[in-house]
Amino acid sequence: MKTADAPTHSKILILDFGSQYTQVIARRVRECQVYSEIVRFDAPAAEIAALKPNGLILSGGPASVYDKGAPQIDPEIFSLGAPVLGICYGLMLIAHHLGGKVVFTGRREYGAGGLHIKNRSELFAGLGSQLDVWNSHGDEVTALPKGFHVVGTTEGCDFAAVEDPQRKLYGLQFHPEVVHTPRGREILQNFVYHICHCAMDWTMGSFIEEACVRIRRQVGDQKVVLGLSGGVDSSVTAALLHKAIGGQLTCIFVNNGLLRAREEEIVQRVFGENFHVQLKYVDASERFLSKLRGVTDPEQKRKIIGNEFIRVFEDAIVNLAKTDHGSPITDHKFRFLAQGTLYPDVIESVSIGGNPAQVIKSHHNVGGLPEKMHFELVEPLRQLFKDEVRQVGLQLGLPKEIVYRQPFPGPGLAVRILGEVTPERLSILREADTIVQSEMEAADWYYKVWQSFAVLLPVQSVGVMGDQRTYENTVVLRIVESQDGMTADWVRVPYELLARISSRISNEVKHVNRVCYDISSKPPSTIEWE
Repeated sequence: MKTADAPTHSKILILDFGSQYTQVIARRVRECQVYSEIVRFDAPAAEIAALKPNGLILSGGPASVYDKGAPQIDPEIFSLGAPVLGICYGLMLIAHHLGGKVVFTGRREYGAGGLHIKNRSELFAGLGSQLDVWNSHGDEVTALPKGFHVVGTTEGCDFAAVEDPQRKLYGLQFHPEVVHTPRGREILQNFVYHICHCAMDWTMGSFIEEACVRIRRQVGDQKVVLGLSGGVDSSVTAALLHKAIGGQLTCIFVNNGLLRAREEEIVQRVFGENFHVQLKYVDASERFLSKLRGVTDPEQKRKIIGNEFIRVFEDAIVNLAKTDHGSPITDHKFRFLAQGTLYPDVIESVSIGGNPAQVIKSHHNVGGLPEKMHFELVEPLRQLFKDEVRQVGLQLGLPKEIVYRQPFPGPGLAVRILGEVTPERLSILREADTIVQSEMEAADWYYKVWQSFAVLLPVQSVGVMGDQRTYENTVVLRIVESQDGMTADWVRVPYELLARISSRISNEVKHVNRVCYDISSKPPSTIEWE
């Protein structure tokens, strides 16, 4: 198990038993300015002890403790002396391993409920006698282990909150981490501050200083190369590396012809002119578009774009031996490759390696570079969630339009054009998308949503412009709200805003005569159309 190089921080470890809310638990702890880390459910107690956590949280999960192959915990963890909070399945594990009883009662308790506090507990200090909570369980505890007592009940559960304060063991049948438990954050704060005695020492300012030290220690005097996309993650990675190692960093920005309008101009201005990062711009748009000619299958598009990106990137590194903008780059031998890997990516890679959570999300981003390129990886953001990355970006002086820009798929506009990608269709989509962005910004909606963009369909329909009949293309608007892209819902933006966007696209973008609004959520749909 690999943990962050931050030994001086207070630390809460979260054992992941497959809950869809595990990442949310980690985020809630970090919102307390306390470092949290997700580890495998079957981590041995000795390994956990070596990490010296202030406390442990056992996540929920979809299994039953009695199921064959159900994820189990090393019971020695309960004897380490660190406080333990079990949530839902985590509570059942505590009961199961310490002599209590867990059964399937046939009464499924799902959704909103009321928690009645029966006895005083540090976990509920300052929260009153009744709380609204969110439940999601079919099994339940029917007998407590020795030393435990009840501190809270719901209408359907006599053991909704239990504790053994002598051993610092606590269990909740409901989910305090979700927004549907309005005061759940305060419950977690009580656990983190008052029971685990954590200090508020996880800040983005301290992270930047520590990250710079780690980067310098890893890199030494060697050269680092970074594929800069203009997105939030790679931009913050570039700014952080530049602060840490300055001229040892070279960024390569590849224009694949599938970018948003003016993307290449913005990236070169921000990083080349403002930050003075050593930046290699490669216009490979013709290479990509020629490879995509005639291709309509979405997965084939992705593979072509991913493979071609690797070839272009390799060529760019070789060409760095030559003169770039009149200034010779004398040492082009790069030992390190920097990537904007975030903590959710790390968590998902753990899932693939045996975490009990079902892996639902498939990434839209271009895949990693092949091993034959012989780089050592530098991933300075791998401890951070997206909102933390944005805070780091602001502290490093990146402009708001970079830090808070909406996510953009690695294959670019290719996955927002259904069917074949052509220069003509790209032109239509860029014009439509530019209108969407400008109207969202003008109405003060752009930064309130997760994503807002246009999709070009391979569908033509009849329309009337002036007194003439038209047979032109259809554009779909997709505007969604989300926390992390794992789930999403369509945004109920004002009709007046939708009307302006529709009117401008129909009137200003040639070859479009119909605009539709996508009102599907994820799941069952995805955010992107391909």
